[in-house]
Amino acid sequence: MNNHLRTALQLAAEGLPVLPLRKGKVPFANCPACLYTSCGGRPNMKTPGPCTCPAPCHGWAAATTDTSVITSPAWASAWQAAAAIAYHPGGAGLTVVDCDNADAIAWARETLPATRIVPTTRGEHWLYRGTMPSANDVRPGVDIKSTMAYARWLGPGTGTITALPEVVRTLTAKEPTPVRLAPQAGTLPAGGAGGECRHRTPTYLERGIAMAEQRITEARSGIHAEVYRTFLAVLSTHGRCGCLTEDHIARLLTAAQAKGETLRHCTDAWTNARTTLGL
Repeated sequence: MNNHLRTALQLAAEGLPVLPLRKGKVPFANCPACLYTSCGGRPNMKTPGPCTCPAPCHGWAAATTDTSVITSPAWASAWQAAAAIAYHPGGAGLTVVDCDNADAIAWARETLPATRIVPTTRGEHWLYRGTMPSANDVRPGVDIKSTMAYARWLGPGTGTITALPEVVRTLTAKEPTPVRLAPQAGTLPAGGAGGECRHRTPTYLERGIAMAEQRITEARSGIHAEVYRTFLAVLSTHGRCGCLTEDHIARLLTAAQAKGETLRHCTDAWTNARTTLGL
């Protein structure tokens, strides 16, 4: 019995659903039929239906405390080749706030209540008791791993696990969308008529644009998707109130192009985001 399997059995006995990870911190493709779909999908996908594939499943849905599955022939080669162990936080009634850099850690220390902290390669995992929907990039350098997600097992950490605070739950809450529809203008419509934001202060708008620029600039992968998601977030908050100007849009496009995006993709992403929101 190798060390990964031995540790996995110990964690399962403590009620932590586990699965093996191969090199690159990704799951083994146990069930290709459900890869990234109904069973083992990415965190931001819709809630899946019941898993009907043969055990073990794929991704987070493969995590289990059943020792007969963990030690089964189906996983024997996986444990031999495993580079790490992962667990399903939601399956254990937990939420992990994954702080991926020094700035994210500084934010957590200033904002979040004390709890158990596990050091990671580049940051820290803050563990709380309670579950919530998982989501990536809820703020720069911060992911939420709970339901429909897995986290690497990096040791027990230090501190006592405390209850999931409301400040963490609100990280995935959507901003209320203003109901006023503003006119379109220009070759790249800003989504409003310009001027002061009527439902927020100018300071709120400036902070929002600055955070959007930072979100694009700090994206490590999936730049196309990140640019679109950022445009969607900006428009959902300020796209109907007349506060966005061409200067604001130029700042976002400049940040996207600095990451290698073409002007064509930027304009398409902006148009698609407007269309999605009905602007």
